[in-house]
Amino acid sequence: MEPILPGAPWLIAHRSMLGVNQPKKITLNNQDYVLWQNQKGEVFALDNICPHMQAPLSDGWICQDRDTITCPFHALEFDVQGRIYQEEKKDTQPITKSLELIISNDCIWTYGKFEPRLPIPNVHQKIIDEYEFIGVTGETDIQADFLTSLMINYDYNHQNGTHKEIFKIKSCNVSAFEENGYYATVKQELTRSENTLGEIIKNPILGIFPKQLTNTLEYAFPSTTAFLATTPLGKIAQIHILYPETENITKTFILMYAQVINPVMKFLFHNSVLQAAGTVVKQDTIAVESLYPRQKSKIRLPNEEIMFYAEKLYHDW
Repeated sequence: MEPILPGAPWLIAHRSMLGVNQPKKITLNNQDYVLWQNQKGEVFALDNICPHMQAPLSDGWICQDRDTITCPFHALEFDVQGRIYQEEKKDTQPITKSLELIISNDCIWTYGKFEPRLPIPNVHQKIIDEYEFIGVTGETDIQADFLTSLMINYDYNHQNGTHKEIFKIKSCNVSAFEENGYYATVKQELTRSENTLGEIIKNPILGIFPKQLTNTLEYAFPSTTAFLATTPLGKIAQIHILYPETENITKTFILMYAQVINPVMKFLFHNSVLQAAGTVVKQDTIAVESLYPRQKSKIRLPNEEIMFYAEKLYHDW
């Protein structure tokens, strides 16, 4: 396949998604890599295929003493630069390729072996300066192409249908949309229905979100959507991440941050927003995967020009 948006920065994992000395396979633009973190917190990545007989290195194990990854087939060891380690000696030249990583605030970025065309977005830094990281949720392989998966994050009308039950949204108004190249900001007002006590007990997020919710969305094309909202119990910063695994599979996950004043409510608040965000990903995934092949739309809804802004950036890349 042709690489999707070569030169874009892709956030492929958060440090919390990696165990210590536990190989993790990731796929980016149809290329498999093995990612691991050592006991010092250093993170490395190599092509996942062993150059001997093509076994997946992600099925192997890490030798802690030498910072090497071991092939599961013949126990061949490779260091972090892709050099083979034999008889207590390293070769001088790598025989498998490493993947350059950029670690920023525990986020693991890469350009996937392409020359950078955009910087790492600074929206993450702004959130980390103000909020506490509470976890990762919704890690999913969406069986859909990247553009289709991307555009649902710019679709403000699908909340009334796709997420009707979880948030009881009645209406959505976009009061402002500002774009500056590959970055955009949206101001949004949501109106929700009144909720019964039974509904709140079943879905605590309904008791956290007010009936009138004003929020901000910050976009860093193509990978990042940050949802910022203030509730009576505290502030939420939800960073929705996407990257292309293959032509027809898109990886997504959510990094959740919060600022809660009341320590008594902190546990409930954190669990509720993580659960709600995970449900949103499931609902979006089902919606995207059930779509028929795209045709020219015969209907126009409010605020859809924001979707077409993202689509134009994609096609003009």
